[in-house]
Amino acid sequence: MKTRITLLTMILTALMATFVLLGCQDQESMAIAEKASPEVPAIPVSVEIVEPVTLRDVIFLPGETEASEDVKVAANTAGPVDWIGPREGQKVNKGDLLIKIDVSALKASLDHAQAAYKLAGDLYQRRRRLYDNKIIAREELDQSETQRTLALTDLEQIKVRYNHGFPKSPITGIVNHLYLDEGEYADIGKPIVDIVNIDKIKINVRVPELDVRFVKKGQQTSVKIDAFPDRTLIGTVDFVSFKADPATKTFLVRSIIDNPGHDIRPGMIGRVAFVRRVISDAVAAPLFTLVDKGGERIVFIEKDGVAESRTISIGVIEGDRVQITSGLNAGDHLIVKGQTEVEDGMKVIVK
Repeated sequence: MKTRITLLTMILTALMATFVLLGCQDQESMAIAEKASPEVPAIPVSVEIVEPVTLRDVIFLPGETEASEDVKVAANTAGPVDWIGPREGQKVNKGDLLIKIDVSALKASLDHAQAAYKLAGDLYQRRRRLYDNKIIAREELDQSETQRTLALTDLEQIKVRYNHGFPKSPITGIVNHLYLDEGEYADIGKPIVDIVNIDKIKINVRVPELDVRFVKKGQQTSVKIDAFPDRTLIGTVDFVSFKADPATKTFLVRSIIDNPGHDIRPGMIGRVAFVRRVISDAVAAPLFTLVDKGGERIVFIEKDGVAESRTISIGVIEGDRVQITSGLNAGDHLIVKGQTEVEDGMKVIVK
């Protein structure tokens, strides 16, 4: 019996020694493995020190260009067209003759009225001398003066009707369209020619009711034309509507730009920038530094060689920069390169 107990004790002692030896070997293996595994290298990043800047709250609105003057000249008399002066695309000055309409029937009336006026004038002068010599009464002189006045009125009326056959340009501009050819019949009230002046261009935009309070007459605006994307023009607000469009609840605003080269044409699409407010000492960041994490906007800053994530709120966007209203402070080292490769707490090295 004693021999069995002794044997059992020896076996248990051997097993315990084996377990202890195996445990020591495992700890040594783990220690060796830990020493052998390399440390995670620091991620190279570039940073930008956040400094206060001035941002402009700008609204861009599309609009259509329009000639500063656009006149449709209509005929004031009827008759066949005898002659056409300036053709489409040609420049005309104010007062230039546009076309000639056959008004030969009125020429006889004009000649008759001129003769009648001359006769009435001569009669008045003779009676004036007779009155001065006290040969006739004042009543006869007044009657002669009235006849002369009536003859002048008839002559002026005939002149107006006759001159309607020779319409002239009411503005300086360019002939954009002719409605008639020589020999065609011109009718009263029907258009004969379109004339446009594009020395200046109007751009009409519709401003929402919440933004119209920021727009004032005389205010300068930045203008871009879609057909000339590399060109920025400066316009001036010429008109702000006092009444909203009942359907859209927007207000018509018109900006005027110079067009000396006549390359901007009516009907083009333009975009007008209106400055709603200027924000001084704004904390801003480049748009590309913002990272979306689970629906949250965050940026990463570098602090003591470690990346730190910040949840932010944004405000005004101007160009490629955005206002940060919370989550970022002036003086922070904003990571602007490598921000998509880091996580919160990771070691970084500034390049």
